[in-house]
Amino acid sequence: MKHKLFVLFCLSIIGIPLSFAQNLRNTFNFNPGWKLYVGDIQGAEQSTFDDKDWKAITLPYAWNEDEAFKKSIENLSTGISWYRKHFKLPAGSSNKKIFLEFEGVRQAGEFYLNGKFIGRHENGVMAFGFDISEFILPDQENILAVRIDNAWNYREKATNSGYQWSDKNFNANYGGISKNVRLHLTGKLYQTLPLYSFLKTTGNYIYAKNFNITGKSAVIVSESEVKNETTASQSVQYEVEIKDADGKIIKTYTSELLNIAAGATAQLKAESLVNGLNFWSWGYGYLYTVTSRLKVNGNTVDAVSTKTGFRKAEFKDGMVYLNDRVLMMKGYAQRTSNEWPAIGLSVPAWLSDYSNQLMVESNANLVRWMHITPWKQDIESCDRVGLIQAMPAGDAEKDVTGTRWDQRKSVMTDAMIYNRNNPSILFYECGNESISAAHMQEMKAIRDQYDPNGGRAIGSREMLDIPSAEYGGEMLYINKSATKPLWSMEYSRDEGLRKYWDEFSPPYHINGAGPLHNGADASTYNRNQDTHAIENIIRWNEYYVERPGTGTRVSSGGVNIIFSDSNTHHRGEENYRRSGEVDAMRIPKDGFYAHQVMWDGWVDAKKTGIHLIGHWNYKTGTKKNVYVIAAGDKAELFLNGKSLGFGEKSNGFLFTFKNVAYQPGAIKAVSYNTKGIKLAETQLKTAGEPVSVKLTKIQNPTGFKADGADLALVQVEVVDAAGNRCPIALNMINFELNGPAEWRGGIAQGPDNYILSKQLPVEGGVNRVLIRSTTTAGKINVIAKADGLKPATLSLETSPVNVENGLSNQFPADGLKSNLQRGAAPSAPTYKLSRKAVKIVSASAGANSDKANLSYDDNELSDWVNDGNLNTAWIKYELAQETTVNQVQLKVNGFRTKVYPLRILVDGKEVFKGNTVPSLGYFTAICKPTKGKTVTVQLMGSGKETDNSKIGVEVNGKKLDDGIERAETKSKGGLSIIEAEIYTLP
Repeated sequence: MKHKLFVLFCLSIIGIPLSFAQNLRNTFNFNPGWKLYVGDIQGAEQSTFDDKDWKAITLPYAWNEDEAFKKSIENLSTGISWYRKHFKLPAGSSNKKIFLEFEGVRQAGEFYLNGKFIGRHENGVMAFGFDISEFILPDQENILAVRIDNAWNYREKATNSGYQWSDKNFNANYGGISKNVRLHLTGKLYQTLPLYSFLKTTGNYIYAKNFNITGKSAVIVSESEVKNETTASQSVQYEVEIKDADGKIIKTYTSELLNIAAGATAQLKAESLVNGLNFWSWGYGYLYTVTSRLKVNGNTVDAVSTKTGFRKAEFKDGMVYLNDRVLMMKGYAQRTSNEWPAIGLSVPAWLSDYSNQLMVESNANLVRWMHITPWKQDIESCDRVGLIQAMPAGDAEKDVTGTRWDQRKSVMTDAMIYNRNNPSILFYECGNESISAAHMQEMKAIRDQYDPNGGRAIGSREMLDIPSAEYGGEMLYINKSATKPLWSMEYSRDEGLRKYWDEFSPPYHINGAGPLHNGADASTYNRNQDTHAIENIIRWNEYYVERPGTGTRVSSGGVNIIFSDSNTHHRGEENYRRSGEVDAMRIPKDGFYAHQVMWDGWVDAKKTGIHLIGHWNYKTGTKKNVYVIAAGDKAELFLNGKSLGFGEKSNGFLFTFKNVAYQPGAIKAVSYNTKGIKLAETQLKTAGEPVSVKLTKIQNPTGFKADGADLALVQVEVVDAAGNRCPIALNMINFELNGPAEWRGGIAQGPDNYILSKQLPVEGGVNRVLIRSTTTAGKINVIAKADGLKPATLSLETSPVNVENGLSNQFPADGLKSNLQRGAAPSAPTYKLSRKAVKIVSASAGANSDKANLSYDDNELSDWVNDGNLNTAWIKYELAQETTVNQVQLKVNGFRTKVYPLRILVDGKEVFKGNTVPSLGYFTAICKPTKGKTVTVQLMGSGKETDNSKIGVEVNGKKLDDGIERAETKSKGGLSIIEAEIYTLP
């Protein structure tokens, strides 16, 4: 004790604060205390420049945030903006290493510290940073000035090349410093930061190996890149400490001493078997804190703490395995901006969790961020909520060469190094379109160099026939594989406002009604909620029927584009995209609940899901179809206690009850299994007349922070006397805001989409608004009024945040808890075998027999085709052994748009006669069970183009993928098969 007091006395004499004595690394929140000027201004980089009249802001902050959802993506404002910050380092900061870490800016920034140029960042995507040790004034005020240019056509200074991903279709341009910033102080013997392009350093790398999932153990490895910038050689020991989610230390282990010469860089590593682990999983964001320490003579001189999780991932047999269980990929292709009205992407961390966890609550397990890497806040959020990520780097819609390919490799390198400790990332995506085999090898080499042990597959969209790709999959149609997993990169693009229930409810939107888009029919982009949800069911079911357990070649799932309505590429009547299963304020549409029913299970859907589409408030005399989504085998409908019978089942999960006559009261749906045992029920009740306005707060679970950046979400409803939401209410709400807060508002159909307006209508009886804190703590009152309704008042209160000299020890994600609701990966198998593929050993055909094997080679970019004559339009498959054939499945050329009349024979006996059905890929012929060793597929007559020509064409006129273009299939006797599969039942 005397020795400890003596040390403290000595430290106080030499003036080193205790925080530095105990831990020589300090990281500060650098978001507070910035000033903003929109426009270019001479001399703003100089320390002497007067910025007192500039706008005071807290980062993250996009200078054109007011335009988010107000303007279409291509009209978002661009130009020059300046950000400046005054700050002072804590006492005792001299002789330290000092780094700035930016999670990203848009598009390009030029950075000046105390009037001196310190660097430039240009790609508009990735994190970057600067070593400012030589530029800092340790005991004085420092001034950081940043000049941002967010021009769409910004060109890299060194190469005069633009960036492929700066694209007006998908990459919403929220300009400025729109992401978080941190400042790091370390000693001169330190673990580096993972900011490769700027600092040429890789940071730490933590991973698990030698998994025993049932035994709950693995070997945990921690590696750190260490720099010795002292003047002497240092003998360093590397210590690793692991704490569980409750903060309990579960393991501490060390490496051997390593001598690091002055000026040298070294890799330090320690590993140990750790027992009692909770493995990270879907909906189970279990995270550990791994602290790596550098010790010299037994004293800690640097420590880095990393939140991470451990999971085992494998990609084989056409399937994804997580913790030794097969997981069918189900989720959303979400715009990386993940934006909100009047805010853009720059939301607080809790709101990222709120949005991303809603995906998990819809039973999604995967988010495929589109085109560019998400910011670190969203990546860490997915760790917490248990949502798997497919992480792109930078791309538009095609492979590129030269400088633009080099740019893509550079961003992928930075993204891998920066994010390789985040367990939720399972896929590295190298392109939104296929890339060449050579380019795939280059990207794979980057992964193998910087993340060889992370358990992540690397691939791209398509990549069906490139062996080096470890996963792939097209969009808008189905792929299957027996080797690498193939999942659809986006499979449903239809749009519809949440406001539009159906044609029988105010505002009475007939499905598909709306203007042309660029002169083309856009009816599929102007749906109402009924048909939008039904379309989601139809599209998903085609993937579901090809799930793991249905044969050797399977679909590994797919992602629906998009999750939340987006300020990006739109095709409908509004100036923003409405493909979301939730709207821009994250209020669910019926499609959200459709997915919740269909996706509840790792592979096979749990039978207990059920949802009634729509509401039950109509005019007397209304007759309409009632739709029930259920995972059971049968569904029954009751109206005010009277059974209306069982629904007509279609598309796996949809039950239709036709022409139900409306009666006020309650409508109830009940699902059953094949034995008539009740599985689930749900109901809708008629709401009464609107009586009052209701307000509900949704806010940071750790409290509303007075930091100038935190947001509260306020839900407004129109309710009846019993407090039930009135589902057809469209009342205009007038808001008042009092107290230290800033109104950011919501969104609705109307002038400028009501962005920033304090007058906002409910849609379907509900809406939401955003309120931003200021840097003054206090009480906030929100008042909502509507003509003829009782008003509502809601009180909020912000808590103070400690900021000293522009620095804070409080971070946006502090205190946010992980979502553990789904629990660990299941111990039992996640699917049942429903059919078994019969091996084909050879094939002969009426023409081009030498290429007959291409029709069963597990390559969907190859096919067999005859010569266009009807007498040669047959192919015969030889089976490995005599088997009872129950099904023959075909992927034919023209699968989307053509109908083929076919005859199928087993050992010469006819077992099927009929037409193929246009689909997203596969047609299954249900055969009369027949035992044999050969299967012959024969064309009976001319194939016909489907009457629905729209099925194969985009709204912009672009033809959708429909197989391999073959002139022979245009002939009367043309037959072409991409893949044939033969099944027997188990």
